[in-house]
Amino acid sequence: MEVPVIDLSRYLEIADQLSADPAKIAAQSAELGELCKEVSRILKETGALVVKDPRCSAEDNDRFIDMMEKYFEMPAEFKRLQERPHLHYQVGVTPEGVEVPRSLVDEEIQEKLKAMPKELQPSFPQGADPKWRYMWRVGPRPSNTQFKELNAEPVIPEGFPEWKDTMDSWGLKMISAIEVVAEMAAIGFGLPKDAFTSLMKQGPHLLAPTGSDLRRYGNEGTVFAGYHYDLNFLTIHGRSRFPGLSIWLRNGQKVQVKVPVGCLLIQTGKQIEWLTAGDCIAGMHEVVVTKRTIDAIKLASEQNRSLWRVSSTLFAHIASDAVLKPLGHFAESPLAAKYPPLPAGEFVEQELAVINLKGNKKDDTGR
Repeated sequence: MEVPVIDLSRYLEIADQLSADPAKIAAQSAELGELCKEVSRILKETGALVVKDPRCSAEDNDRFIDMMEKYFEMPAEFKRLQERPHLHYQVGVTPEGVEVPRSLVDEEIQEKLKAMPKELQPSFPQGADPKWRYMWRVGPRPSNTQFKELNAEPVIPEGFPEWKDTMDSWGLKMISAIEVVAEMAAIGFGLPKDAFTSLMKQGPHLLAPTGSDLRRYGNEGTVFAGYHYDLNFLTIHGRSRFPGLSIWLRNGQKVQVKVPVGCLLIQTGKQIEWLTAGDCIAGMHEVVVTKRTIDAIKLASEQNRSLWRVSSTLFAHIASDAVLKPLGHFAESPLAAKYPPLPAGEFVEQELAVINLKGNKKDDTGR
């Protein structure tokens, strides 16, 4: 199964002219109203969406991945200079062997895995993920917040003069794409256009690319990111040069994701599940070396390209001080009681505590 591709061009052309009222939007443009319903339907049924945003080019993605490949290829001792364990790795680099997949520590998830048919089960990690990650805050932060730890200043490695511009440029472009999808999803769910985006303002959005060394860990079956969900609102990725991501649809089907050139992959996180009272659930996924990954490694070796697998991942969050609760008609859902009002920053801290991330062991604020 191919994950559906949504072209955002039509929405972008007339977005500024749209009413905030979903009913009026349907009257303004029946075609657009149907497209927004399609976005919300796909997110609800699959937890994933591939979009084409004319503002985010394949060249932008390549420029970012080129720089991150150069960084991850640096010696470990250089990269560790950007490590900030005292800030729980919420900025700077996270070395391999630190991020712990939730499926290793969450008993509820482990029980669900055992109940899955064998052919649909994820790969079982043996320990912490063998990947590096770099955390970079994107967008403005609140001047007054009770969650300062989640809004720390970024870390810039020496010898990369293009670092800040490249990180900020690609990060802001991906946030712009997320905002459009969030507006379209809100309309499709029958909520005001800004129902989600108004809560995202000054959120602790994280550009969090991973780097996996395929020279060392390129054997088929190696788990780079164990089975987990993301705890943020929506996650977005540019196309990786090495495949390996699999997602689980709401019906339990396992799908290897193929992102076309020039497109972006969006996945649902736990915060959108909260805001929709479970109508849209956080999507489960993993990154594992597959036969397709092996083929890509062979091709890259023949072409003398980098063998670091870089994911250009960005975690878009609800603002830390905003309250997570079912919105609009979702507050009337019989499941709404499972999602009581809670500041988003407190929710993040609770999720991190479950998987022991308040100390040195961590996953990330998206997982």
